[in-house]
Amino acid sequence: MMPRHAPRRTRRSLLAAAGALPAALLLGGCGTDTSDRYDSGDAGYISGDGVATEIAPEERGEPLDVVGTTYDDEDFAAADHRGEVLVLNVWYASCPPCRKEAPDLQAIHEDYQDQGVSLIGVNVRDAAGPARAFEEKYSITYPSMPDVDAEIMYSLRGQVAPNAVPSTLVMDREGRVAARVSGAADPSVLRAMIDTVIAE
Repeated sequence: MMPRHAPRRTRRSLLAAAGALPAALLLGGCGTDTSDRYDSGDAGYISGDGVATEIAPEERGEPLDVVGTTYDDEDFAAADHRGEVLVLNVWYASCPPCRKEAPDLQAIHEDYQDQGVSLIGVNVRDAAGPARAFEEKYSITYPSMPDVDAEIMYSLRGQVAPNAVPSTLVMDREGRVAARVSGAADPSVLRAMIDTVIAE
């Protein structure tokens, strides 16, 4: 018996099917509730894909109003860093790509701190103990703020995907997002982004 032929697919149905796949992948990787995404150690992290984006000065949005308290109980406000280039990194201790990029971020901090560049971390999961253990292991000297209640992440909505950890923002001297990396930052790419903003 001859096999039955599959029904002929129209160009429209093929396009619809092709469009559905990226949408399904996007929905599968995104979400607004991050409370359960940081509770399963190495196996449970959700990372961005390392996409780096630079934003031309005329296309940048409003300055970000990022405020918090560091693990050393020091108040932080992005507004206090106007006139500087601010690099903000979203991380947590058991996130594998966060561990991978930590030495590079520390090196960037050391290399750029005399050029008007500040780094600040936003930790979306850890209490002080695990965060400080991470900082000690990787010799991190720039500060981080805990954000277990996602208040800081809420202030970053539209700039950082809530489930893309790590993520890094480069903010210009006016406090506007000039560049972003969703996922682990390639240090050469991040340095080039910072250099571009310094030169503005």
